[in-house]
Amino acid sequence: MRNLDSPQSFSAQRSWIPALFTLTLSLFVSRPTAAELPSTEQTKVILVVGAPGEAEFGSNFVRQASSWQKACTTNCKVTTIGLETNQFSDYDQLKKSLEAEPPEGAAALWLVLIGHGTFDGKEARFNLRGPDVSATELAQWLKPFHRPLAVIDTSSSSAPFLNKLSATNRVIITATRSGNEQNLTRFGQYLAETLDNPEADLDKDGSISLLESFLMASRKTAEFYKAEGRLATEHALLDDNGDAMGTPADWFRGLRALKKPKENAAVDGLLAQQFCLKPAITDQNLTAQEVARRNALERAVLLHREKKEKMPEEAYYTELEKLLLALAKSYETSSNAVSKPTGAK
Repeated sequence: MRNLDSPQSFSAQRSWIPALFTLTLSLFVSRPTAAELPSTEQTKVILVVGAPGEAEFGSNFVRQASSWQKACTTNCKVTTIGLETNQFSDYDQLKKSLEAEPPEGAAALWLVLIGHGTFDGKEARFNLRGPDVSATELAQWLKPFHRPLAVIDTSSSSAPFLNKLSATNRVIITATRSGNEQNLTRFGQYLAETLDNPEADLDKDGSISLLESFLMASRKTAEFYKAEGRLATEHALLDDNGDAMGTPADWFRGLRALKKPKENAAVDGLLAQQFCLKPAITDQNLTAQEVARRNALERAVLLHREKKEKMPEEAYYTELEKLLLALAKSYETSSNAVSKPTGAK
């Protein structure tokens, strides 16, 4: 590796960076398949289908749940609440399901809320058959969790859930930007349709991330209101930096947020880009711990990029080199031998 403190030009020094990225991303570890992994290694999805209100809404909610269940067939464990009768209320089933989940670990937990919501000016609630669950209650139930967590509330008046649930190592998505957007939402339907739609793979890496689903579903929602000639009554938000502020889809260019809610805020989207129900082929043989380690380093590289204009050039590339080398080593030092990149001799 070249010494970045040498007097040679930085343009020459930078030439190794794309090559290192190519090497890093082309390596993968020979590991058990997803089906062979223990349950603690698998992504867990809890689908909650709320009270339908009217029959036409109920059938739409069931279709959304079916799309999620189909997307989870090969790589996830799924628990569905709200479609069958049970001795416990849906409220109790949700609470018990969360209590049964390990709060620590590398495998992600997704909580998906499909249905209606309400907001009385103080508290937002997701409508269940029987007692509703409030944002405050859900925040309390999720407080012990430090494992990767995604909460997707596709209901009306869902924005207060983002404010209550936002925290480190979490992706929070809501269909609305305020509790006062109380009309029926379309965002959840379009989000469910992205899960197996190749068009949603915006970076063409072979997997559809939660960020990509959020961006496409937001675009489809906006197109619906424009085609209908109606004023949009929902504006989805994504928060994954823990600042409880959220970022709308139109602040992104490609997969990168170009605007921030405040000057010194961290960008949203970096964590959401790493939540995938169906990982890329090169990730399917990695353990949850290996993926978590790799993802943390990739986020560090992207966050470091935000500092480029604020750091001396030499210091910037010196630190970048350290991060990229660590990223490459995260593959090479895995517990199994690394396969040769395609075309290697």
